[in-house]
Amino acid sequence: MITPRPGSILLGSAQPGILRDWYTKALAPDQGPDGPIDFGGFLLIIEHRDDVEAKNNEPGRMIVNFHVDDFAAVETQLRAAGVEWLVPAEDRPGGRFGSFVDPDGNYLQIIQLNHDA
Repeated sequence: MITPRPGSILLGSAQPGILRDWYTKALAPDQGPDGPIDFGGFLLIIEHRDDVEAKNNEPGRMIVNFHVDDFAAVETQLRAAGVEWLVPAEDRPGGRFGSFVDPDGNYLQIIQLNHDA
């Protein structure tokens, strides 16, 4: 049996331009103004959808995790972009975590795993 490898995620939005601008400013400042946002080979595709509300009513249903090697540097970048923190940075047994919210209300996390745990 073959196990497919995830390659992208489609994020439907009522305001795709605003959302894409936010993602590039907060997480991928080196990306161009159009097309999928490339996070190291994993693509984020943001498209207009008529079947979604302006705000996500169940944002905890799926949380996108961004694994980082330098938590402090990414946290600084996110703070400079003005992200709304849901759960400020905290140390847990598995590593350091911080949760934040995009303009559509979706939850995201940055994680620096503790590989010694």
